[in-house]
Amino acid sequence: MAVIHALYRITSFRMVGRYKLRVTFDDGAIQTVDLEPVLRGNIYGPLRDEAIFNQVRLDREVHTLIWPNGADFDPATLHDWPQLAEAWITRAQQWEERTHAESST
Repeated sequence: MAVIHALYRITSFRMVGRYKLRVTFDDGAIQTVDLEPVLRGNIYGPLRDEAIFNQVRLDREVHTLIWPNGADFDPATLHDWPQLAEAWITRAQQWEERTHAESST
């Protein structure tokens, strides 16, 4: 059975705190997303540097948030963040564990 994945577009965002973004979507939804707990691993870990995190911008072509290092988040993930945050945090902890294991070998 195919999984239906909702498509959302980010229309705007603003910083509202350290690693926190208030994101507005094309369906009128607004989410305040604290990304600090998931800034781990090879892709998202570099965003812990606030100078890099603060370079976030809205890609007008794909309607998502992007960073200079290539990191991005699916707009649907950010739209549904309250329901998905715990799973992302768990995954991020696994990325960090894997990164530490790889660097110690």
